[in-house]
Amino acid sequence: MFSQLTILLSAKDYMLPCLNKKLFGIDCPGCGMQRSVDLLLHGDFVGAFKMYPAVYPIVLLLLFLISNLFLKLKYAHQIKFFLMLVTAGTIIVSYILKMNSLFN
Repeated sequence: MFSQLTILLSAKDYMLPCLNKKLFGIDCPGCGMQRSVDLLLHGDFVGAFKMYPAVYPIVLLLLFLISNLFLKLKYAHQIKFFLMLVTAGTIIVSYILKMNSLFN
């Protein structure tokens, strides 16, 4: 049990590098997600949002998808579609803002 907790707390040692950033030197739309999840696991909610703003819509979508396995809602398809749109929109808008501040 303690060794599993230690692995979670030292997840920074196991993070994958971004191939896009390694090859082209430019962040991809997913850059920061691993660090953001690590910050979430450590309780730094504001830092997680600053690192990757789409982390909260992704968490909501994943929680809904998992709960939908056990609870069948009448409008599950519409809720899932809405959460997917919010997640994709947040990823796109935050990436555009990041690239705009990087190149200006």
